[in-house]
Amino acid sequence: MNTLRAANDRGYAHHGWLTSWHSFSFADYYHPDFMGFSALRVINEDTIAPGQGFGTHPHKDMEMLTYVRSGTVAHRDSMGNQAQIHAGEFQIMSAGTGIRHSEYNARDDAPLHLYQIWITPAQTGLPPRYEQRRFAAPEGRQWVLSPDGRDGSLRVFQDMTLTRWALPRGRSDSLPIAPGRRMWLQVIAGALTVNDVKLTTGDALAVVDESRVTLAAHEDSEVLLFDLPPV
Repeated sequence: MNTLRAANDRGYAHHGWLTSWHSFSFADYYHPDFMGFSALRVINEDTIAPGQGFGTHPHKDMEMLTYVRSGTVAHRDSMGNQAQIHAGEFQIMSAGTGIRHSEYNARDDAPLHLYQIWITPAQTGLPPRYEQRRFAAPEGRQWVLSPDGRDGSLRVFQDMTLTRWALPRGRSDSLPIAPGRRMWLQVIAGALTVNDVKLTTGDALAVVDESRVTLAAHEDSEVLLFDLPPV
């Protein structure tokens, strides 16, 4: 079964300094059919005004991934980390037993565009931790998250993987799906067909009870592919 999550059907919030699109129920946005997907709890696409951001606030027992598309994040947390996360970089933080952090647009001349992704960990009460990495420009399928840090990926405390898949226009590719596994494909840029469903930038596809995922790019495209455990 393939379920389309169209970009324009996502939850939307505008707070002056922040514009946010919610793939799943979040804050004041509620959709009973989109409370999360397997271990995925949040996929927010945020645009933050120059010099603005999220003040210090707490989190607990969540794996939190940031993917910066343009601009720079200024990050500070209660573990003592102070960092800048630039366009193209990924940052993961395990909230574990509890952390406090802030995230701001480090620039005063341009908006910040990023994806905030939350993943429910396989166990609670983990020690908090922080990692940040710039991967090579995407070409083909590239590991971003895995439980064992394979091929230089960031580690995540869940039975899931995340790969970034770059397909140039006219390229097709496919991947088998292990029995019982679920896939979520988030289109970051481009236009493509996935399992006969047409997708464009911001769209997503939930894939359940299928044996394979097949992609055909109509434009140069970038997709985040989450391989997730059964519910």
